[in-house]
Amino acid sequence: MKILLLGAAACITALILSAWLMTFAKWFPIKSVDRFVVDYKTMIRAHVDYALMAVFGLGFYGIGVELPVIACWCLAIGGFSNPTVFTIAAFDPNFWNKKIWKAYTALSFVVTTVGFMWITWAIVQFALS
Repeated sequence: MKILLLGAAACITALILSAWLMTFAKWFPIKSVDRFVVDYKTMIRAHVDYALMAVFGLGFYGIGVELPVIACWCLAIGGFSNPTVFTIAAFDPNFWNKKIWKAYTALSFVVTTVGFMWITWAIVQFALS
């Protein structure tokens, strides 16, 4: 279950990095950065999603229910890769048209969903026992 903590730490790190990137890009225009971040709205979505996924990982770890290890891995991996979809899209104006990113997005969503639903099932079983 400690993988949830590592996943949360990765999301928190990405959260802080994206905050600094957006701050520098807006307050201190740097042409080399500004030409890469093409969609700040999508970058903000990534930023918020990293925060949410970190909170979920910490919350699931802290509830005191023994959770399936593979489900925790799915949540940690999906919890990081899911917001990364938005991070990549913020840098690539044609993101949503490329098959590689469609496949990455679909895989990320599947892994994230499996993790969340499996953990949810474990919590429901614990609550009903």
